[in-house]
Amino acid sequence: MFDLACFSIDQVYAWQADFDRNNLYRWTKQGMLISLRQGYFTFPEYKEKPDYALYFANRIYKPSYISLHTALSFYGIIPEAVVQISSVSPLKTAAFNNAFAQYTYKTIKKEFMFGYVIKPFDDGRALLMASPEKALLDLLYLYPDYNTQEQLEYLRLDESFLHEDFNKQLMGEYTVRFKIKALAERVKLLETAYGL
Repeated sequence: MFDLACFSIDQVYAWQADFDRNNLYRWTKQGMLISLRQGYFTFPEYKEKPDYALYFANRIYKPSYISLHTALSFYGIIPEAVVQISSVSPLKTAAFNNAFAQYTYKTIKKEFMFGYVIKPFDDGRALLMASPEKALLDLLYLYPDYNTQEQLEYLRLDESFLHEDFNKQLMGEYTVRFKIKALAERVKLLETAYGL
């Protein structure tokens, strides 16, 4: 299972149908495994590997992709380092704490599960993360309190990124797909606040 990085109890049973699951909990207590959430495990060696905390976010709650403050911080769009790893999913809201990170999952409609990109790792693995435009749109959708210019300025988004690397046309196309008038108005406020 080591090469999988993250594995579930179901994968163990598929490999060995009569496996005693108590072994997993005993090995976790002995420090040979790390529990990521109920029924999901990894190995302590992965704590030394960069970005595996992000990789596990996709694996322990599927389908999901990393978005919101975590993606915005990853791209350098917000100045704060983020403690939690925030994702979105069509499944119910959830949170998990483990030795790698605090993971939170916010619910979005199934039809809003788009706008993410595949970020490859050197070892051939990859994770799913919102594009900068979709991370911002997810934020405005899930946090409707960002509804004044002042509150949007309080986000302190990196203006050089917004003016040089941000794809305003893509943001517009994504906004249309949501078909939510109030969200479109918040996007316009954002554009006004940052002179886009």
